[in-house]
Amino acid sequence: MIYNILLILYFVGCLLGLWFVFKKAGEKPWKALVPVYNVVVWIKICGKSWKWYIYCLIPAVNIFTLLLLVVETAKAFHRYNFFEQTFAVIFPWCYLPILGLGKMEYHDPNNEPPHKVSELRDWLDAIVFALVAAVIIRGKMLEFYNIPSSSMEKSLLTGDFLMVSKLAYGPRMTMTPLSVPLVHNVMPLSNGQRESYLKWIERPYHRYPGLGKVERMDAMVFNFPDGDTVCTAWQSNMSYHDLVREMGREQVLNAKRLPVGNTMVENHIRVRPVDKRENFIKRCIGLPGEDIKIVDQKVYVNGKALPTPMESQQTYDVQFTPGLNARKILDNAGVSNEDFENALGMMMYDGVPYYRLPLTEKMALELQARPDVVSVTPVTYAEGEGDRQLFPHAEGYNWTVDNFGPVHIPAKGETLTLTVETLPLYKRLIEVFEGNTLEVRQGKIFINGEETNEYTCKMNYYWMMGDNRHNSADSRYWGFVPEDHIVGKAKMVVFSIDKDHKKVRWNRIFRSASKW
Repeated sequence: MIYNILLILYFVGCLLGLWFVFKKAGEKPWKALVPVYNVVVWIKICGKSWKWYIYCLIPAVNIFTLLLLVVETAKAFHRYNFFEQTFAVIFPWCYLPILGLGKMEYHDPNNEPPHKVSELRDWLDAIVFALVAAVIIRGKMLEFYNIPSSSMEKSLLTGDFLMVSKLAYGPRMTMTPLSVPLVHNVMPLSNGQRESYLKWIERPYHRYPGLGKVERMDAMVFNFPDGDTVCTAWQSNMSYHDLVREMGREQVLNAKRLPVGNTMVENHIRVRPVDKRENFIKRCIGLPGEDIKIVDQKVYVNGKALPTPMESQQTYDVQFTPGLNARKILDNAGVSNEDFENALGMMMYDGVPYYRLPLTEKMALELQARPDVVSVTPVTYAEGEGDRQLFPHAEGYNWTVDNFGPVHIPAKGETLTLTVETLPLYKRLIEVFEGNTLEVRQGKIFINGEETNEYTCKMNYYWMMGDNRHNSADSRYWGFVPEDHIVGKAKMVVFSIDKDHKKVRWNRIFRSASKW
């Protein structure tokens, strides 16, 4: 509610300022209250040409234009001070009323000689203006992301640059406002060791209305739910919680350096706010209130089989006749250098005669049809094998990546029935995501000190999976994604480069990023 009030005050402040600015400029004050027309009048009193009307119609560009109009309004009142104009751009809802109600007089720009400034001032104006506009656009409208790993292949490829819409589900209010502009969570050139923000001010979650809602199979960018606590040596490549399960809490907390590959890397423990956790991209498989189950690699939602993304990958064991150039054959089939090197390493260290590779069904069939391929065998992880690396990391959950669940996805306002057996599924939701204390004493559950066998959720939750089903750290490993972690919807591939072959993938540019 407080954020909606602030938003209303922002627009009321701007309109109130324009009312008195228009009056000083000789225009009827009521024109400031008429949508669209008020911008037309505003452009006129700033002495700008008809081109500015066009600029106001172009998405993203119109943000720059409106901010520039605030600066031009200041100039029309002979307010040229750099710091004052910077204040005007950042706080127009305060500055416009100051102009309109103050003693400053309006001067028609059409009758005034051009005000000359130094070259340094020109650069300062441009830098500040571009920075403010970029922060607004990046924070509330859209942002560009690079796909760094193969977890979404072959739907989204390593080297794809995506445009992510934050308006799709509604822009999220900045939770950690004291941060370096245009930097996510660590400072450049700090090797991941220096945070780019201060936690002196942390605001509660709030999301403004968006253009739509989360839909099944959307490719979504979100903050890593398991990234609340981070070992800086590993960042999100291996979560703090996984390291604790593997090494023990005390050893991780006291480790000044941790092994990463073949080297020891400086390590610090960081606790990050929601909006400063690492950004992940996966496909939304399950929505709030639904039941998810995976049987022999097939995903079922509420008991109904879900279509598999056309370009999703599974793991296959590929064996060639001896003496062939396997790398060339696999390269032509679309296997990346990274996947080939991983398979080669497994052959060397485990002594197996096959390449274990992620392939689409089409790639697997094409390889199987080759006379020089001995076999292409799908890899499955049978029910009952169990994997304690998987969510919820507890005894009694003998699940695998191919045979998983059932899991119920909580919805906002839904009351969950809790038992000691089902509690591991919702423990992190109750404690970390929704900020409660949780204890189990003598087989009884206590939330915030009170004994209970139920819990009512405060947020919606989602189930995310990568299209590269055997090479994706997703909800099968760390569970639910809360609604306050959602950043936006991946809309379009704006650029793509094949790093293996050092060439641009022209056929992927302007392709839909959520196509499946």
